[in-house]
Amino acid sequence: MDSRRFGKYIVEREVLDEQRLEEITQRKTHSDNQSSLTERLKDSLRCTVPKLKHSVMSSLPVLYWLPKYSVWDYGMPDLISGISVGIMHLPQGLAYAMLASVPPVFGLYSSLYPALIYFFLEHHVISLSGHLLCSASWVQVAVATTVLGGLIQVALGLVKFGFVGTYLSEPLVRAYTTAASAHAVVAQLKYIFGVSPTRFSGPFSMVYTLKDVCSLLPCTHLPTLVVSAVSMVFLIAAKELNSFISPKLPVPIPVELITIVAGTLISAYTHLNRNYTISVVGEIPSGLSPPSVPDASLFGEVIGDAFALAMVGYAISISLGKTFALKHGYKVDSNQELVALGLSNAVGGFFQCFSVCSSMSRSLIQETTGGKTQMAAVASSLIVLVTILKLGPLFQELPKAVLAAIVFVNLKGMFKQHSDIVTLWKRSKIDLMVWLVTWVSTLLLNLDLGLVASILFALLTVIFRTQMPTYSVLGNVPGTELYVDIETHREARDVPGVTIFRSSATVYFANADLYIEALKEKSGLDISKMIIYKKRQEAKQRRRERRAERRAKRQAKKERRAAQRAAKHLSGAPVFSVEEEAGSWRNTCVDGDVTDREQQGCTERENGTVFIIPTTPRTPDRWEYLKGGEPDCTSLGSISELQEGDTTTLDSSSDDTLSRDLERISLGSLGKWTWDIHSIIIDLSTANFIDIVAIKTIKNIIHDFSEIDVDIYIACCQAPVVEQLELGDFFSETITKRSLFVSVHDAVLYCLNHRGATSIPRYEPSVDTYDGTKL
Repeated sequence: MDSRRFGKYIVEREVLDEQRLEEITQRKTHSDNQSSLTERLKDSLRCTVPKLKHSVMSSLPVLYWLPKYSVWDYGMPDLISGISVGIMHLPQGLAYAMLASVPPVFGLYSSLYPALIYFFLEHHVISLSGHLLCSASWVQVAVATTVLGGLIQVALGLVKFGFVGTYLSEPLVRAYTTAASAHAVVAQLKYIFGVSPTRFSGPFSMVYTLKDVCSLLPCTHLPTLVVSAVSMVFLIAAKELNSFISPKLPVPIPVELITIVAGTLISAYTHLNRNYTISVVGEIPSGLSPPSVPDASLFGEVIGDAFALAMVGYAISISLGKTFALKHGYKVDSNQELVALGLSNAVGGFFQCFSVCSSMSRSLIQETTGGKTQMAAVASSLIVLVTILKLGPLFQELPKAVLAAIVFVNLKGMFKQHSDIVTLWKRSKIDLMVWLVTWVSTLLLNLDLGLVASILFALLTVIFRTQMPTYSVLGNVPGTELYVDIETHREARDVPGVTIFRSSATVYFANADLYIEALKEKSGLDISKMIIYKKRQEAKQRRRERRAERRAKRQAKKERRAAQRAAKHLSGAPVFSVEEEAGSWRNTCVDGDVTDREQQGCTERENGTVFIIPTTPRTPDRWEYLKGGEPDCTSLGSISELQEGDTTTLDSSSDDTLSRDLERISLGSLGKWTWDIHSIIIDLSTANFIDIVAIKTIKNIIHDFSEIDVDIYIACCQAPVVEQLELGDFFSETITKRSLFVSVHDAVLYCLNHRGATSIPRYEPSVDTYDGTKL
């Protein structure tokens, strides 16, 4: 048996509230922890040699790792890895250029310039690729989208907005890329079938394009379809064989490169373009094109696409970078990643590159072939550079259908992500909803609007989950200081007289009202109705006291008159007064009628009105709740019915006694309420912040429950929450830090010691004394 199950510990200490804890720990004040704005501004502007060195090294990581680069240890692995990745760059660069609707040579440019720029700005082992879809159909529009997207990434990185990528959850990114792959497939259908559909843009453009392609299927160019089918079959078979034998090979077989070379040779020797009118790549210019400034007037038209490309490209890159960082033991700076990716896109856009991000396939190849540093990216860029300068014209006869087939087959991994639906159905229905909404919105609304809709829905799920948390009443695990949900743990036991309430989410303005309603339901105390009823009964009691006072005055007046008549009788003949006799007769009749009605009310009462009387003379502020059953009319005297508008009074024989003792009336007749609750403990261990609305809500809870003599205590407040309570003027003469406890167990011990001894049996779950805790 596992020996760890026998571990025990014993702690004996005093019950600690927040005030006592601060005295013991000497907690710093808010001003001690927070420096002033002026000091922080001075510190940020202060320039020192270590700070300058750190800034330069973090902005240009190549200055840190390149001087330490060991050619002996890393040179050969990086060279082999770079050549392998460079060979993959050639076919995929040409294919992704077609995907972005730009000339094929632009795909080679996108494999060259961004990788060189990324070399200076990052150090982790990932490979860039023109992997994202660009909705541009002309070169200038594509360039403007790429540059603007890069500038957005740089701006977000400079203002330390790297955390924005955290709002793109893994289900959202996977669903988005899956839907983007569907857009890619639809975009390649015209090359697969050899048709020319109308180009659509905006929401539902994919639906319109797919409908147009389907209507053109009878006009399919059969030679093009044959080339596409043969290329797909060859690629799929070769990739499956490659995955089977790759563990036995030092480097993977370049399947795409073999396909392109074979397709080009077959097309050149059989003259597919001339004999069968199969569309080919066409002229690929040799050499590097000079940089050109993008058309800034197009920025307003492509800002939506640029933002979508910037956000999703960053999300893919940072997630891939963190994956390799966790595997190899280094750290990725999210803000630096934004700047590096942004500059790669912005500068690359001036050289006719389209938007790039990290490529999972090429990064895996770079890692599995032994790549250790970004020097592997330099080696792959040299392969691409040689191709651009000398080998480009050799691929002019390459059929476009072959490139479309490469895109199709390479998207197989994206299509496999549809299996996420089954996985998420078993694990998380909310994440499944995020996945489905992202997928549907991206398919129908296009990449830009689809991304916005997806992020908004993902944020709404967070808000809804905080508005609908799990509310629970906690019970004690016998023999321990632990408190768990009573409904989900059979061995948890109620603490007599104490209700421990906890929410699984923090309390803030969006769920404050729901928090109060849940507290009423779990405690069984409908505080609003109870207070209203209590005020009505107190008003009735005040009216009874005023009537008793008037009756006492009348009685005293009658006694004085009787004394006067007696004195006159002794001194002489009696004097008869009609007015006095008539008044005396009227008072006698009225009082008699009242007495009869009071006796009738005592015998005809059905539900057993609940009374509250002081338990001991020394504790006049405590109430004793007596619920159900007929009270003893002989012991309590004749009591009037507690109905609205009651005008009767207590009879004269018990007026003075009950007017003092029967101060308040309990509210048990209004519903099924827990009559023995004297304390409620609110567990705030799940709260990481608290706003003004929540502070007012808790203050109202304390005030309202005090009206029915129920004390409210707070437990497990984190230090930032306590500071926010102080800043929000939560504490006062009536609400002090004595009502905040460091743990639920401390609060329970205090409640039982403070209130439990006089009203309920002493509760001892695991302690010998209430002054200290012994576990």
